[in-house]
Amino acid sequence: MKTFSKEERLCSRKSLDLLFKNGSSFLLYPFRISYLFVSEATAAPVQVVINVSKKRYKRAVDRNLLKRRTREAYRLHKQEHFYAHLKPSDQVLLLSIQFIGKQKYDYTFMEKKMVNVFKKLSANLSSHEVD
Repeated sequence: MKTFSKEERLCSRKSLDLLFKNGSSFLLYPFRISYLFVSEATAAPVQVVINVSKKRYKRAVDRNLLKRRTREAYRLHKQEHFYAHLKPSDQVLLLSIQFIGKQKYDYTFMEKKMVNVFKKLSANLSSHEVD
């Protein structure tokens, strides 16, 4: 399941507003992660949006490069490091991955950080379910 289909992309303006207004977040440099569970019926258990600041990276080429690297790291490691820890439920996890780094990092660095993001997110989600 190393795909990144349309169902996994968070495109809805309403869902995005809800995520940024009511969601929880944490910082794990070079990423800022926001997440929120909502009751919706979708094919994917997680919907994700990946963004890079236009203020920090003026050139679209640079923004696209960072988004591609982030998306690839997410796509390759989501199943074993993230989906395996999610409990099946009728809720969908809305997830925002914002790149806030000050420089362009190589793919191996971003891959390691994405795995760390999945570990921390899994720990946060399991602690929220206990509450």
